[in-house]
Amino acid sequence: MEWMGTASSSQRTAQARLKRLRRLAWLIDGAFELPGTSFRFGLNSIIGLLPVGGDVALGGISLYIVYEAARLGIPRPILARMIGNVVLEVAGGSVPILGDVFDMTLKANLRNLKIIEQYIDGRL
Repeated sequence: MEWMGTASSSQRTAQARLKRLRRLAWLIDGAFELPGTSFRFGLNSIIGLLPVGGDVALGGISLYIVYEAARLGIPRPILARMIGNVVLEVAGGSVPILGDVFDMTLKANLRNLKIIEQYIDGRL
């Protein structure tokens, strides 16, 4: 049997879950760079161009990140803050044209990922 280190099965599961959340948040909010700038955007900015349906679908993805945070043991008050980020992004993103710019700057998924990481690191 191959040596697995000292991390317990639940720790490895939590680490794998966090790794998936990092990839998802990055893909949705920061995977692409605007040429000639350091400004990053993700699929959120592209999918959000679809009227109403795009914002609803992205809101569902964002709520999935909050759901996974709950499974990681994040306390309810912090989850409420994360849900507030999602609500703000969906509401702001639903405004035609300006909402797309709003989505590109708010980056609720990366914000929520940072909240998760800060809690796990004991800084929150």
